Amino acid sequence: MKQPTPEYHITLNGRDLTTKIAPDLISLSLAESRGDEADTLDIVVDDSQGKLAIPARGDTLRVSFGWSDTGVVDKGAFTVDEVEHSGAPDILTIRARSASMTKDMSERRETSWHGETLGAIVRKIAGRHNLKPAIADALAKVAIAHIDQTHESDMSFLTRLSKRYDAVMNVKDSNLLFLPIGHGTSVSGKALASIKLTRANGDQHRYHVAERENYAGVRANYHGTGRKKRESVVVGGENNHNMKVLPETYATKDEALAAATAEFNRTKRSQATMNYALALGRPDLYPEIPVYLNGFKPDIDALSWLARKVTHTIADGGYTTQLELEVRDDPTSDRHRSHFRKGGR
Repeated sequence: MKQPTPEYHITLNGRDLTTKIAPDLISLSLAESRGDEADTLDIVVDDSQGKLAIPARGDTLRVSFGWSDTGVVDKGAFTVDEVEHSGAPDILTIRARSASMTKDMSERRETSWHGETLGAIVRKIAGRHNLKPAIADALAKVAIAHIDQTHESDMSFLTRLSKRYDAVMNVKDSNLLFLPIGHGTSVSGKALASIKLTRANGDQHRYHVAERENYAGVRANYHGTGRKKRESVVVGGENNHNMKVLPETYATKDEALAAATAEFNRTKRSQATMNYALALGRPDLYPEIPVYLNGFKPDIDALSWLARKVTHTIADGGYTTQLELEVRDDPTSDRHRSHFRKGGR
C-alpha cells in the first residue's frame, strides 16, 4: 500500500511557486498563534543553483498544507516581511507574517474613547485598516465609560483590551478577530469540533504544572464615588497572602470586574501546559480548537485542553504538527474529572 506524502501549495502574488521551489525546499513552517502575535510563515530553500529570485518585502504569499490522499487546507495569505540570502552553500530564507497586519496598525496614536461599546471600538479600528471585524456579540455589547489610547498603536491598544476582557485579538486573512478565549469557532464563524489525540499520535510531549501563579483571587481597583477615592472588586477567594492585585485603576466597577475575571481565568489556564508533537501533521488543527488527550498519565487525560499555538512543518520529506496546549474551562469535563478520580489519586 502506497503511503501518503506531504503536500503543499504556495503562491506569490497569485503566481504558483510550488513546482519551482519543490526540488530545492529545505523546510516550510507555519506558526499559527492565538493572541496578538502575527502568524508567521518561514520558507527555507536551497539556492545553490541560483534559480530563485528574491521576493520583495510586501509581496503576498498564500500557503496550503496537507497530504496527497486527503488534499490540502488553505492557511491564508501572508505578507513578506524579512528575506535573507546566505552562503555557501547558498540558502534563501523568506519570512512572512499574517496579511493585513499592516504597518499602520503599529503607528502610535492619541485617541480618547468615551461612552463607546467594545464592539464600536473594534469596528472603527477595523474600518480604519480595511479589515472585516469579527467580534462576539457578548463582547460587542460591553460598555466602556472612558479609555485613553495614549501614544499607543491600534495593535497595542486592541491587545490591551483583549487582555482586559479575556479575548482573542488577532488579524487573520483580512479579518480582525475579537472573540472570547475558548470560543471554539473559526475565522468564518464555524464551530471547531473538538479533537481526541492519543499517545500513539505523537513523537514527543512535555507536560508542565506550575504553582507560581496559583493565586487565591485577583483584586482590581476602580475610581470610587463620594468620599471614597478608590474601591475594589475581588474575583476568586479573599486571601491577603495569596492575592494578585492589578496595577491599573479602572474607570468603573464593571470594567474592574471584567479585568479581574480575565486575569483570574488566565492564571488558571496557565497552571498546566502541554506541548505535543504529532508524528503525522494535521492541517485541520488551529489555535483555539478544544483537545482531549488519552493514553498519558491520569492527571493529563483528566484535563480538557485548548490549543494556544499550532506549528506546521514540512521538512526532510515529512510533515509534523506541534501543539502548545493550555487547560480549558470545559463545562462538559465531569467525565474527565471522574476518570481522573478513577486513576487512583
